[in-house]
Amino acid sequence: MANQQGDLSAALEPVVRDAVAAAGFELEQLDVQRAGRRNLVKVAVDTADAAGAGASIGLDEVADVSRAIAGVLDEHDHVLGGPYTLEVTSPGTDRPLTKPRHWRRNRLRLVKVRTAEETFTGRVGAADEQGVQLLVGDQLRQVPFAEVAHAVVEIEFKQPPPEELARLGGGQEGTR
Repeated sequence: MANQQGDLSAALEPVVRDAVAAAGFELEQLDVQRAGRRNLVKVAVDTADAAGAGASIGLDEVADVSRAIAGVLDEHDHVLGGPYTLEVTSPGTDRPLTKPRHWRRNRLRLVKVRTAEETFTGRVGAADEQGVQLLVGDQLRQVPFAEVAHAVVEIEFKQPPPEELARLGGGQEGTR
C-alpha cells in the first residue's frame, strides 16, 4: 500500500507543482496517504525564490493555492481514484535547510549544522549553489552543502551582536 501511495505522489507531483508555480509559490513537499476510504493529500508550499529573505506565505495565500491545487486534483480524479482530503501548509521554523534557497532566506540567522565529523552552530552569510559561508565563533568558514548532513535554524530571543552581522556584510535591517 505504501508503494501505491508513493506512485500516486509521483503521478500527481508534476500537475501539483505546476498549479503551485502558477499561483506564485514553490512546491516543497507532496505526500499522499490512505486515510480510511479517502486519500489524504498533504502539500507543503513556500514562497518563490524571488520573494527574498524573510518572505513567508500568509493564510490568504494558502487559501488561494489550496483552491488551485484542488482544481487540478479534481481534473485528475482518475489518478486519485476517489474522494480525497487536501491539506496545504507552509514549512515551519523547524524545517531542515536542504536547498540553497533555504540558506539564502535565512541569511544572518543562527543555524545548527551537523556534518559527518562535527556539530556546530554558526551564523549564515552568503550562499551559492555549492555552499554557504558561516560565522562559527569568530571564524568565517565556507561549508559545502555536500558536507551538511542536517541543518536547522536556531530560534534567537535577542538581537544578534552587531559585530557578527557586520562580519557577514549585514546590518540590523537584514534581521527579523
